[in-house]
Amino acid sequence: MAKRSDGLADLEVGLGYQFSDRTLLQEALTHTSAGKVRDNQRLEFLGDALLNFSVALLLHRERPDWQEGPMSKFRGVLVRTDSLYQWALDLGLDQTLRAIHPRKAPPMGPKPLADALEALLAAVYLDAQASGRDGNAAAMALVEARFLEPIRQADPEAWSRLDPKTTLQETAARLGLPAPSYDQVAQSGPGHAPLFTVRAVVGHLSVEARGSSRKRAESDAARQLLDLLTESSQA
Repeated sequence: MAKRSDGLADLEVGLGYQFSDRTLLQEALTHTSAGKVRDNQRLEFLGDALLNFSVALLLHRERPDWQEGPMSKFRGVLVRTDSLYQWALDLGLDQTLRAIHPRKAPPMGPKPLADALEALLAAVYLDAQASGRDGNAAAMALVEARFLEPIRQADPEAWSRLDPKTTLQETAARLGLPAPSYDQVAQSGPGHAPLFTVRAVVGHLSVEARGSSRKRAESDAARQLLDLLTESSQA
């Protein structure tokens, strides 16, 4: 049997899954920028659905004490781009992509790597199914290895700091305040490392926060406003 490249072999070790059909693995790692006939967009579509279902199943199984609201919110925290990006980095997916695309590496930002992670999940499912195994079980094993302990250890308010924008919106509604608003007031830095400044307002309170993306800046501003609302309600 031909020896697989170190990058792919290491990735399979990290996943805990060895592919029977290497073309599925290659497809999962092919970004649209490569200009190939088959890129990973179709696999990403399937992987997104598999991921949401698997996390929902885990939450339903492991947290019988939670209602639909908390389960939905915590699933959103686990499957968001930042979470999948960190998973991809932990797998060394960025290094694998550089190894198999030595001439022109695909984009390595949070969204492309999160998309590739979802595509990998779908590739595992299809590969297992095609080889006579249970694709659902194979995909579920990956999701469970990543998220089982965080789900078991989470408390019902765990998402309040992880999803501050939703928490701020709910807090404002509970206090009879208007919905929070976010406005980008500045952008600085070079194109490859921009810095965004966002002003967030709720009621008579306003803060400004900076981040490497508008989304990060908005999240930080929301956290600050949550702290201010907590302080004012306790005064």
